[in-house]
Amino acid sequence: MSSSNFLINPHPVLVADASVVINLNATGCARAIMAALPNRWAVTANARAELIQGMRNGHNDAGALQGLIDARAIDLVTVGEMGGRVYESLIDGSALRTLDDGEAATIAYAYEADGIALIDERKAMSLCASSFPKLPVVSTAELLLHEAVIQALGPEGHIKAVMAALQKARMRVPPAHIARLVTVIGEDAAVSCMSLPRAARAAV
Repeated sequence: MSSSNFLINPHPVLVADASVVINLNATGCARAIMAALPNRWAVTANARAELIQGMRNGHNDAGALQGLIDARAIDLVTVGEMGGRVYESLIDGSALRTLDDGEAATIAYAYEADGIALIDERKAMSLCASSFPKLPVVSTAELLLHEAVIQALGPEGHIKAVMAALQKARMRVPPAHIARLVTVIGEDAAVSCMSLPRAARAAV
């Protein structure tokens, strides 16, 4: 479903997957980005568990997330009975039709709560669109391009945040948002962002 409701409706909860949390942490201003939007934020216990596993490899996104939870910037939630059926459908089946635990829980809770799923992985976005066409899905890139976020960070701070997400977290950018994002950071800066497609990194 189109994420247009995300742009105009302050009521749906924004349910962040682990990859989105990682990208926001990389910006260095996750709390400011979250506060820029009137929506409530949530992260599932499943997504948090994935971040905790990442600590074995030296990543501290779980610690940063806990700081956001303690600051009440984001709520830690669990999937209920209604969402549980959605969750099971997303983890039980062929490899082509199943997702990682955190992604499945993110979609399931967003579905259960009539919220918006914040996910970045291509497969998760595609599967969500085909299985739950009425569920809004928003990527980190689209989130960072929201006018309220731009205003909250200011022009220079916004560029730094986007660059950090691209370079430190290797944020994936859906094709629909590549052109605008490159316009924001500039074509010269885009060359150094390896998570962008090669065509978008071509120097002028």
